[in-house]
Amino acid sequence: MTKARSAVLAAVDEASGPVSAGDVHGILGENADLVTVYRALHWLADAAYVEEFAFACEERGVERYYVSKRHPHGHFFHCEGCHRFLPVEGCFAGEIVAALERERGFKVLTHTLYFTGYCPDCAAVRAAPGAGRDCGEPPTGAS
Repeated sequence: MTKARSAVLAAVDEASGPVSAGDVHGILGENADLVTVYRALHWLADAAYVEEFAFACEERGVERYYVSKRHPHGHFFHCEGCHRFLPVEGCFAGEIVAALERERGFKVLTHTLYFTGYCPDCAAVRAAPGAGRDCGEPPTGAS
């Protein structure tokens, strides 16, 4: 594996949730240009080091995100205000997976579940009198 691919993989592995190519580029800074990041992510997905999925957001449109295969499956909450992905602990899909396998004959290998809405900080801003549609910048200390 090339140095660039290793660096991109390390960035995805260390992330607490899904990351976009832009996120990875921001983590690596001058160590890799954006084209190299896109190519490395594509190769890593094809080689099954990372899982990729497309996600639609009202403000940003459709973006492709990547999660590490070292984390077997994940559940995430995407905030429409600050655009963070926040981890959701625990697995709520066990009964659904069992039903799919039992009733439809599927063999589920893995799954990724995400919810969308507003995190507590953005929900509070939106509920304030005179608040606009979006809460704006991520709260201090947000990743």
